[in-house]
Amino acid sequence: MKIMKYAEVADLPTVVDVVTAARVLGLSRSHAYELAKRGDFPCRIIRVGTRYRVPTACLLRLIEVEEHPPQ
Repeated sequence: MKIMKYAEVADLPTVVDVVTAARVLGLSRSHAYELAKRGDFPCRIIRVGTRYRVPTACLLRLIEVEEHPPQ
């Protein structure tokens, strides 16, 4: 799985799926789902039915990227 570049991360929507969050963090898809199911994913997980979603703001804080860089 290819890790996302800064520009790709900056363009993410408000909430992303676990696979996209895994790409940001450099995790494999299977490991990311395993962490999510155990409740050990490094960011907050939102369950929507059977799907997992991750707030992009949490990802940005985790990787220490400002949500709105100064202009």
